Amino acid sequence: MEHADQTQSGSIPPSDNGPIEYVHEGMDVVDASGDKIGTVSIVKMGDPQSPTIGAGPDTHQSIAQGSPQVFDWNAEPDVPPQLAAHLLRVGFIKVDTKGLFAKDRYVPADLIAGVSGNTVGLNVNKDDMAEES
Repeated sequence: MEHADQTQSGSIPPSDNGPIEYVHEGMDVVDASGDKIGTVSIVKMGDPQSPTIGAGPDTHQSIAQGSPQVFDWNAEPDVPPQLAAHLLRVGFIKVDTKGLFAKDRYVPADLIAGVSGNTVGLNVNKDDMAEES
């Protein structure tokens, strides 16, 4: 699936971010087999300077040790730290999957095949995407 050139005359030309720059909240998401898996709930552009695992201060020491814990219960992406670091570096979309027991999924920007109309096509099947923790 090719992504549509959705730039308008007089606007800033697209960057090298790939198809993710054409993705917005509410778009339908289809996996590599063409099955609709949900809608985009979050779009996060990548930050190559994003810290990696092990960088920065330890924010998980206990209060008993004198250092307050720092928790962000609403932090995105809600996945294991190593995967979160990767997603923050390359960019990602969060897919709101509907269903009683369905967990939302995360897709790295480099697995977005393209954008056509109001649909985001992926290079991966639903079962191969990271689930929300």
